[in-house]
Amino acid sequence: MSGITRPLGRPTVLEPSLAERVERRRLLTASVIGGALVATGLAACQNQGSAQPGNAAGGENGEEGISAVEDLMREHGVLRRILIVYQETAFRLARDPARIDAAALGDAATLFRQFGEDYHERGLEERFLFPELQQSGGEAGGLVDTLLAQHQRGREITDYVLQTLRGGSIATAAAEPLSRALLTMNRMYEAHAAWEDTVVFPAWKELMEPARLRELAETFEEIEHQQFGEDGFDEAIRRVRSIEQRLGVADLASFTAPATSG
Repeated sequence: MSGITRPLGRPTVLEPSLAERVERRRLLTASVIGGALVATGLAACQNQGSAQPGNAAGGENGEEGISAVEDLMREHGVLRRILIVYQETAFRLARDPARIDAAALGDAATLFRQFGEDYHERGLEERFLFPELQQSGGEAGGLVDTLLAQHQRGREITDYVLQTLRGGSIATAAAEPLSRALLTMNRMYEAHAAWEDTVVFPAWKELMEPARLRELAETFEEIEHQQFGEDGFDEAIRRVRSIEQRLGVADLASFTAPATSG
């Protein structure tokens, strides 16, 4: 018997205790959850990066988070403030033209030309919006010819205003026709901008693919920078405020309607 080799038995396996099994499960769960959190965090970072303005997943926005349509509408805000200057000045011209700051009024017309006619109209609307709308037809497309005619009429009025104010003062004989020109400009552009904000711009937005709107938002910003520097909109607002102050129409509270009687 001494020459026979006994087969080796199976090694003895010690079953883990309940405490050990609980600890193992805790560590496994923590590992799985930790990995999931890391993956989620990486995905969130990637999404955040792609959603930055100007990227493919970032909506319609340019570098500063301003969409192409919002850019157009806030430019209308600048032009409307100039139109308020025109209206208030027109009323005062009829009473006492000598007290009107002709240089400030001339600066308002110059700003309307540079920011409104040369940049907003020629540089953006007539170049990027109107051709697309005319091709697509519909209500907005049917308005393009009228909008173009109003752009041209506005430029003629601006020419007249600048010519009238060229000498740095307002002659008594010129006060009434100048007042009338400012009021007709105000009336036309208030309607013009309202139709664009409520019909033209929404229709154009519907025509454009999101990627194209993002591209145009950046293009609009580049054009603005080329013409006015890095802060074109802010600079336009600064100029408007200066004009308003010089002409005495800078206080918003002064436009509050009086209480109704009866």
